[in-house]
Amino acid sequence: MSSNDLYKQYTDIIHKVVDIDYASAVLQWDQETYIPEKGAEFRAQQLSTLSGLAHDIYVAPELGTIMNELIKAKLSDRIQSRNVELSHKDYFREKKYSTDFVIEISNETSKAFHNWVKAREENNPSLFLPNLEKLVELKRREADFLGYEDHPYNALMDDYEPGAKVKEIDVLFTEVRNHLKEFIKRIAAKPAPKSDFLFFKYDKQKQWDFGIDILKQMGFDFTAGRQDISVHPFTTSFNPKDVRITTKVEENDFRSMTWSCIHEGGHALYEQGLSSEQYGLPCGEACSLGIHESQSRLWENVVGRSLNFWKANYSKLQNLFPENLSAVSLEDFYKSINAVKPSLIRIEADELTYHFHIMIRYELEKRMIEGSLKVTDVPDAWNEAYKNYLGVDVPTYRQGMLQDVHWSHGSFGYFPTYSLGSFFAVQFYNTAKKEVFDLEKNISEGNMKPLLDWLREKIHKHGRYYNPQELCEVVTGEKLNYRYFKQYAEEKYSNIYNIG
Repeated sequence: MSSNDLYKQYTDIIHKVVDIDYASAVLQWDQETYIPEKGAEFRAQQLSTLSGLAHDIYVAPELGTIMNELIKAKLSDRIQSRNVELSHKDYFREKKYSTDFVIEISNETSKAFHNWVKAREENNPSLFLPNLEKLVELKRREADFLGYEDHPYNALMDDYEPGAKVKEIDVLFTEVRNHLKEFIKRIAAKPAPKSDFLFFKYDKQKQWDFGIDILKQMGFDFTAGRQDISVHPFTTSFNPKDVRITTKVEENDFRSMTWSCIHEGGHALYEQGLSSEQYGLPCGEACSLGIHESQSRLWENVVGRSLNFWKANYSKLQNLFPENLSAVSLEDFYKSINAVKPSLIRIEADELTYHFHIMIRYELEKRMIEGSLKVTDVPDAWNEAYKNYLGVDVPTYRQGMLQDVHWSHGSFGYFPTYSLGSFFAVQFYNTAKKEVFDLEKNISEGNMKPLLDWLREKIHKHGRYYNPQELCEVVTGEKLNYRYFKQYAEEKYSNIYNIG
């Protein structure tokens, strides 16, 4: 049989698996947006069944045999060769999971999500903690059968950021903590920007319309996606031509919807920029969650909280809400949306204190997985960490350990990618400024196309062809370096706060 025929057999099997996976994703999207309360039980069963079916097809000996033959054939097409190489690695990782385990964890996460929603609504962690305890136990088992060096958390983190290790993240976060702790102290010694106008009443429908306008400006294709409302903003993709995002709208906090839209819009642009020709194959998938977060954090913070971005958009906002903003200058608005202040809610945090939110979750997750922190002690440990790291008291569980959806999804190992993504984002943007003519002038005029085109060419089109550090080196000339974020933060916030 020719290598072309073998490759066709390989893609046919992979496509069956991802078709089932994306059908599951549609059910999960519906679960977090429109499902009626009584539908939860059967939805868990449906998702578990589909997960088991996809797993059984993927780990069948037929696919392994085909990929072994393709590796021996040494395909001349570099994309095809890389697809097979990465799928072969994925195949052996997936074979470590039993079908029973795949079904069990799918069922538990569906139950956990619905109990998390109830626990949030009632401000009662006891409704969710039994689910969390079960998920932690399952994740420990998962780490054991995947295998790891040094720490079980490495096995879980590798699923989101290939190659990431606890010892390296610990070193990076120590550098981040030491730098930001001192810099934030210097900021805190300066007068805070006036920002009360951000918490006046902003009509929900007008906010929603403004968010849609911003997404269109960014380049989000609404013929290949949509936006809805959910408890916690998220992005899901079924293919590059069907990418869904959600946001939440708070009438008395303008920040909530706007930067949720921009953040999730950044994720969605990445998904819409992946190769349709490589649908379901590694080179048609996102490089890693750190790189994915680099896209959302780049748009949300580096662009969406920049003065240039609001030069193009502030007058529109003033026209929508003249009663709140007509007397507020562009410069004062810019300073207000970049105010640095310790707070309770991660997704509403400024881009400096944000990383303490991530470090708190990272440390709690590590301790749960290694067994040094009991799940029943997490609410108190969370509150203690917020007091130690950010100096804030947590008044409700809804604003504490119940604020994020991730643990209800079983997404242990995900949180570090938010900080990694922020650091990748600044390093990427630093290169884009050098390579794209008049990049910031275009942004100040509302023209985001040159930036999006650069991201498509430099990052999106490669899929998983490179690993995260390789991609960073290809794009910027070096691996991830915190120095770029440090310089960016000090320059931006020294100007905002008049720090010498």
